[in-house]
Amino acid sequence: MLNHITLMGRLTRDPELRLSPSGLPVCSFSVACDRDYRTGGEKITDFVNIVAWRNTAEFVSKYFTKGRMAVVDGRLQIRDWTDRDGNKRRTAEILANSVNFGDSRPQGQEGRQPGAAAVGSEEYGDLPF
Repeated sequence: MLNHITLMGRLTRDPELRLSPSGLPVCSFSVACDRDYRTGGEKITDFVNIVAWRNTAEFVSKYFTKGRMAVVDGRLQIRDWTDRDGNKRRTAEILANSVNFGDSRPQGQEGRQPGAAAVGSEEYGDLPF
């Protein structure tokens, strides 16, 4: 079976980094992806929830902010959960394997220059930019 997805879009909000109960970093964010076609002359945009873990989570929370273009490579995950009122809910989200920069550094941003590198596994460690 194949479950692979690649998305390119702008972050709709700043990433939220937190720790799982077992102490692993997890980052949540969403991207706005424009469709290639228009309906009735209007652009259609999909808003997709993304979840990143471990080094990828830390990388995204450190270098990405609202409005930055991101290329996300991962898999679709459908998750069932129960809300506070006891209602059963279902959520579709992308579990990110890697996240790349889709644009250059914004004007006026100080600090290290983010390159086209991605963090997707433990082997990358701390990137030199």
